[in-house]
Amino acid sequence: MAKAPKHAKPDFSGDTVIRFEEVSFEYGHNKPILDEVSFTVRRGTKITLMGQNGAGKTTIFGLILGAAGEAAGYQPEGGEIHLARGATIATARQVIPRPDLELSVRDFFAKCFKQKVYDLDPKIEAVLEVVNLHTHKSEIDLKDRLIKTFSGGQQARLLLASALIQDPDILLLDEPTNNLDKAGIEHLTQFLINYRKTCLVISHDAEFLNAFTHGVLYLDVHTRKIEQYVGDYKDVVEQISARVEAENRENARLAKEIQAKKDQANVFANKGGNMRLVAKRMREKAEELEEEIVDVRKEDRTIKPFTIPAQPDLIGPVIKLDQYSMISPKTHKPVTLKCKIELRKKNHLLLSGPNGIGKSTLLGKIMEEATTSSSITITEGIRIGYYRQDFSMMDFRDTVYQSLEKVIRSVEGRLIETELRAVAASFLIGADAIHTPIGSLSEGQKGLVAFARLVLLRPGLLILDEPTNHINFRHLPVIARALDAYEGAMILVSHVPEFVSQIRIDQVLEMGK
Repeated sequence: MAKAPKHAKPDFSGDTVIRFEEVSFEYGHNKPILDEVSFTVRRGTKITLMGQNGAGKTTIFGLILGAAGEAAGYQPEGGEIHLARGATIATARQVIPRPDLELSVRDFFAKCFKQKVYDLDPKIEAVLEVVNLHTHKSEIDLKDRLIKTFSGGQQARLLLASALIQDPDILLLDEPTNNLDKAGIEHLTQFLINYRKTCLVISHDAEFLNAFTHGVLYLDVHTRKIEQYVGDYKDVVEQISARVEAENRENARLAKEIQAKKDQANVFANKGGNMRLVAKRMREKAEELEEEIVDVRKEDRTIKPFTIPAQPDLIGPVIKLDQYSMISPKTHKPVTLKCKIELRKKNHLLLSGPNGIGKSTLLGKIMEEATTSSSITITEGIRIGYYRQDFSMMDFRDTVYQSLEKVIRSVEGRLIETELRAVAASFLIGADAIHTPIGSLSEGQKGLVAFARLVLLRPGLLILDEPTNHINFRHLPVIARALDAYEGAMILVSHVPEFVSQIRIDQVLEMGK
């Protein structure tokens, strides 16, 4: 195994800060991710890393961190990774590790540094201002709060701030807009526009990327190669489309010429004598032309249109909500408000409001307290399909197969193998992934498994907390159509207006107003 040096070859030609030279990498046994990948990243550029869910984008980040000695277990099977001498690297991951949820904000940021930082509090306050997560004058200093007490959107801002506080030469951001509301995305976008150092971003948010991207590294899940493009996402789509179109035209021309040569060869072969030699030359020419046919770049596959069947025989109210708790935008303390919400079959409710207002908390209370709370009533026997943004409704130790099997057995009382595999395949979960533990999947793949579970569950009440997070943008219109057509009761939380606009919404609870 070729081992990547910690730091190698200072001051590359020009201002290159990252260089991959024919790097190959396998994740686990017999699961190739990269095949002799080569690319460079220049100092001060903002690069987007794109590719299908599960292609290995996060693995690229792991290899860069591994080359810097920051991530164990990420060493290439072949090739070399070079970093500019002395370059510092920081990353904002997609989710906060579960053990870190028990830390205070101060201890969480202290972990970002290898040595003790004596002026940590002012640094924390400054970086929280950048991510629009302010310290308020309340009963407890924000820096003393436990990470687990923050909403998903606030935790996303803390993750981002944990990378920014290090002021690195190379900043790696993995789906940084997940869980961020409109204000949070605007703050992050402006920060990246003004950022003068090198930044690599994994994201499926085209509008966000178009605001600052200089170039794109596209990891093709089929070839396991990196394609390098100049320009933003829009430019890349146009370049890829133009290339595919040109390749298809050329292949069509070659196919026509090949068939003509084969037809001529057959004619000459039938004439016998010296014509057989001519026929042989014609066949050889056809074979030469066949070698010129190029493999047209395969586009990312999109999940098939699907339906989430509603639980049959839904009669009367599915859920009633008489009051809810939220965090007051003025006092930043919990308050309880009365409401009168009743959802029946085909009723869709949208919960809206800024990060930290208490939307995810309310969804959790609906799940946890429906049987004991006088303010929440769910009709007995209703199956609830819960899509949590952290996927904690799934056991990460289960394989995909085991996770789907549990759902089928809970509904049918038995395993229906053909249905399990058909639904899995429709969400791009093939034979290579179906026996993979949930915890080993990419975040995007976990999201697709979560939707497959909902299809098999046939819920009467569907609760969705930020279902667009981590999902490839190609899948989102398909998912929106499925939710729009869902005939049970549904409660949705989403900060993506374009996605919500495609779904029928019957009621809106605007938390914070």
